[in-house]
Amino acid sequence: MSDKTYLDWPFFDDTHRRLAAAIDDWAKQHTAALPRDDIDATCKGLVRRLGKDGWLQHSTADPGGDPAKPVSVRSLCLLRETLARHAGLADFAFAMQGLGSGPISLYGTVQHKQKYLTGVRSGDLIAAFALSEPEAGSDVSALATTAQRAGDDYIINGTKTWISNGGIADFYVVFARTGEAPGAKGLSAFIFDAATPGFEIAGRIDVIAPHPLATIKFHDCRIPKANLLGKPGEGFKVAMATLDIFRSSVGAAALGFARRALDETVKHTSTRMMFGKPLADLQMTQAKIADMALAVDASALLIYRAAWMKDCVAERITRESSMAKLHATESAQQVIDQAVQLFGGRGVTSGVIVEQLYREIRSLRIYEGASEVQKLIIARETLNQK
Repeated sequence: MSDKTYLDWPFFDDTHRRLAAAIDDWAKQHTAALPRDDIDATCKGLVRRLGKDGWLQHSTADPGGDPAKPVSVRSLCLLRETLARHAGLADFAFAMQGLGSGPISLYGTVQHKQKYLTGVRSGDLIAAFALSEPEAGSDVSALATTAQRAGDDYIINGTKTWISNGGIADFYVVFARTGEAPGAKGLSAFIFDAATPGFEIAGRIDVIAPHPLATIKFHDCRIPKANLLGKPGEGFKVAMATLDIFRSSVGAAALGFARRALDETVKHTSTRMMFGKPLADLQMTQAKIADMALAVDASALLIYRAAWMKDCVAERITRESSMAKLHATESAQQVIDQAVQLFGGRGVTSGVIVEQLYREIRSLRIYEGASEVQKLIIARETLNQK
């Protein structure tokens, strides 16, 4: 039984506590035996189920444009933590609906929101966030994809890679260079429908924790000016504001993986006998479990501080969300590594839960800003404090 006492912290109200209990029950029922032979089909099915059962309403702002109903970051984090604790693919399916449509939640017109967010919430539309390129990942200012104005349209050319939901998404939020200024100030964000002529899935990418991932290309793709999000030249602002919300939730997913690893370790060491006594009775085992428990609670405090601040206190939480992601992902890697060590040979056996977690956690230290980039952000924000 995973620890739930953190739900009594003052970051949450009873609505959040009911939400956490409900998604836990749902995940037990729907994620216990997800098929792995066709990852695309599994993810599509998860999106449909999450939408049908109402969970995706928490991934976007109000489709009607009501400013009083933004994305609740605390709800987002609670849902991602719980889904990740049960199944990494379920977390992925939920998270990408939010990240892929996040710029629309923040900068879309009422027409954008009604057209796209309604479908995202129902699970009828699959979203994707297309920022990274072969030569530009964390360095957004180096993006080379272009969007040239042509009357009432823009024509997009370029390549994006490491795009989650690439190949199955119905639409992408694409960041491209429109040239208002050098570097990051010359980027804009666009809604791009996957059916647009000239769009190509250039290749699928296989990774150690399989999920839909692709390189995509744009060949003279013409889209209407109305698909612009925000103003020309605001693409960097759109991307950073979106990551400000969803970066904390990456930490929450890592926290879910770490909690599961700790739970599995406690069960295993309590029953695994060594030298005539349970493994958990050995002091070296207890020291490892203490480190794991400490890392889990410290990550939870940073994550839910950031989420609470975004919901209740501050418009931007760049420093706090970077701290949450950095600590939670790095410490989850350590927690899971300790779990594998305590499982011994079983820990590196394919299909054992801690082996799966070992593969699941690794990419979280890279995507949405690698750990090294988070350190730069935290230092910059700290030095700029007045």
